Amino acid sequence: MSRTDYKNGAISQTHYTYGQLCPMEVKNYRKRPTMPCLDDVDDGHIILPSVLEVRRVPLWPLGPLGSVTKVKVISFLLGLTLTFLIMASYVLTLDKKGLMLTPPPFHLSTIVNHSSTISPNLSSTKDYVNINLLVKCITAKLEFSPRKLPLLKDVVNSDSHLFSIIPRQFLPNIKSPCWYEELSGKTKVDPYRKNLYAVRSKTFRTVRDYLRNHFQEHLSHSVDDKQYRLRCLPYFYIIGQPKCGTTDLFHRLLLHPEVKFTTMKEPHWWTRKRFGIIHLKDGLLERFPVEDYLDLFDLAAYHIQQGILGNTSGDDSQRHLITGEASASTMWDNQAWSYLYDNRVDGEPPFLAQDFIHTVQPNAKIIVMLRDPVERLYSDYLYFNMANKSVEDFDQRVSESLQLFEACLAESSMRSCVYNTRLSNAMPVRLNLGLYIVFLLDWLTVFHRNQILILQLEDYAANLRLTINKVFDFLNVGPLSEQIEAVLTKRPMSNTRRAADRILGPMLPSTRDLLRVFHRPFNHKLATVLDNKAFHWTET
Repeated sequence: MSRTDYKNGAISQTHYTYGQLCPMEVKNYRKRPTMPCLDDVDDGHIILPSVLEVRRVPLWPLGPLGSVTKVKVISFLLGLTLTFLIMASYVLTLDKKGLMLTPPPFHLSTIVNHSSTISPNLSSTKDYVNINLLVKCITAKLEFSPRKLPLLKDVVNSDSHLFSIIPRQFLPNIKSPCWYEELSGKTKVDPYRKNLYAVRSKTFRTVRDYLRNHFQEHLSHSVDDKQYRLRCLPYFYIIGQPKCGTTDLFHRLLLHPEVKFTTMKEPHWWTRKRFGIIHLKDGLLERFPVEDYLDLFDLAAYHIQQGILGNTSGDDSQRHLITGEASASTMWDNQAWSYLYDNRVDGEPPFLAQDFIHTVQPNAKIIVMLRDPVERLYSDYLYFNMANKSVEDFDQRVSESLQLFEACLAESSMRSCVYNTRLSNAMPVRLNLGLYIVFLLDWLTVFHRNQILILQLEDYAANLRLTINKVFDFLNVGPLSEQIEAVLTKRPMSNTRRAADRILGPMLPSTRDLLRVFHRPFNHKLATVLDNKAFHWTET
């Protein structure tokens, strides 16, 4: 597949060919013969004729030409000339610029639009020599350039409503970032009546009914008879990655008496809901205002307020309660920018989710869970694909995704390709989610290293008690009682692989080897930045 084909939509997502190979890897690549007919294939090997025979074929049937008009003759000759020019342009520009009549560059979304025009037989033959060379091309182009930070005023101006609701300072002597918000208008009667999370989450609807019935009990009154409600943001965020154990960590942390999460595990507000994204395929819908997001912490705010107001027992432990949320999209998903700004192939998001989180909460704590990216990708494939799964299908999808990623790198920077929405949607597997170092470096541009705790799922599974205590230390919460600790450690793992998926077994060795080579330089950079050799994942 040429890069122009990639840009101009001449090939579909399921069409598997090979892009231009690195000159450093294949010196004589451009001396190869033109692509033979697909019929000349025997057991995966292309058969080329040893001698090219040139036969004279009459261009016109024998016989009298008197019945043929001059117009028909000229039309035929023009058509023949045009066909010759098109074929010549294809041969002369193979793997460089595409057809002479190729339209101007386009956005990646048209890849999918052409999927029905390509024969599936074209992608049935794998060439592991070329695909390995393709991976070497990708790794040769890696460049971890520093991100250009947006100006603070630009961040604020891009979402003025958000920064008009959240204050610059939070209440003192409380661990969680909380403040009092004055009630006005219809909010005094039913503050949850328009909450969009309640429309889409049965779990939150149940909690909303409780909050609504007890709302007046938790209001504070001032001397001038104004009413206020306590509002809170997360003290910490579990930001990723998908299929790395975030769900299991979420449920275990819920058992700690000082930890209060949102009423749903993954609100996805910072990355999706605030832009009106429910499913990317549906585009932008109604935006979830920040007030709807804050409602998810109201149950935790009720407990914290008890500590502020005091109680008969004199126990002020509620002041030390911490709020948290666990959306596994927060670390990587900035795809909404393509709907709001010009998502050029060589462009990068002007703002990332962490820019907004850091602006409202510069002291937030961040937890990241990672695993071997090779195994993460296979787990991701098994979990999110519901039909026709097989190790061969996974192998094919990996190859196609590598092809698309290499084509993007030929035109754009590493960060552009990692954050490119249309490329991400076109790749049959979510290859970019395993490029942890690209995302982590961008988070480190706004948060200090000591604000981010990075865990390995492999360590978490091998020594749960040690890892979970590391999390408690990071969050500065007290130790568990022996009874609660026993419940926490004996709790079954969450989101384990389905029985039907376990039957498929591990991925093909050739697929694993290919992905190992692809991820090696990314893992090496990650291990260097974190000063931890375990992130090479060489012994997984």
